[in-house]
Amino acid sequence: MSNTLLRIYPSELKIPFELKRQNSGILELTNKTDHHVAFKVKTTNPKKYSVRPTTGVVLPRGSSGITVTMQPPKEIPADYHCKDKFLIQSVVVEEGTTLKDIHTDMFSKEPGKVVEEFKLRVVYIPANPPSPVPEEEEEETDSPDSDVDYELKMPSTSDAASRQGYTSGSQASHNEGVSLTKAVLSKYVDENQKLQQELDLLKKKRSSSVGGFSALFVLFVLVFSAFVGYFMSGSYV
Repeated sequence: MSNTLLRIYPSELKIPFELKRQNSGILELTNKTDHHVAFKVKTTNPKKYSVRPTTGVVLPRGSSGITVTMQPPKEIPADYHCKDKFLIQSVVVEEGTTLKDIHTDMFSKEPGKVVEEFKLRVVYIPANPPSPVPEEEEEETDSPDSDVDYELKMPSTSDAASRQGYTSGSQASHNEGVSLTKAVLSKYVDENQKLQQELDLLKKKRSSSVGGFSALFVLFVLVFSAFVGYFMSGSYV
């Protein structure tokens, strides 16, 4: 089977197969000569396929595409095997030949006339093939001695620095809390001293009066002083 006029790619017509779905395959015809080449497409099962275009002219060193659409299949063939075939005929024509000028007699074999024929078989391919998973990558991931696992186990410098910063921040917060507690205690101590001074003045002014308001005030001051003393001793411990 000679093939000096057109190069047909691919050499097999691959069509995605899916039940009750219409799918297509594409062929590319490339003119290998400096002449105009006319082509015609035939198939062994014309009711099953729609071809666009079925005829045409490929310019010198040019190319043309052909779309073959398969009707929605109703059942799955055994082993996805297809017996259908296509035939592409090509012949050199005069410059200026158009689609309307192409007729069946152009491709009839006669003495002194070169008519090339290229046969293609139909191959079904899965419409939605699963994504393959490289086995080597899985082995490298599962390997305990792989570089990836080693890098994951080693802490980075930035992580160590962040941990140090976190510890320093916690220590600083603790120191601030201790300082604040000391300041509050100091404030309460000063107020206690002032209350004791006022108490001494009240005792001098009202030495003869023991009951009523003075007794309650004295009791409050004593309880408050005891509470402050207990709070100060617990905080410093």
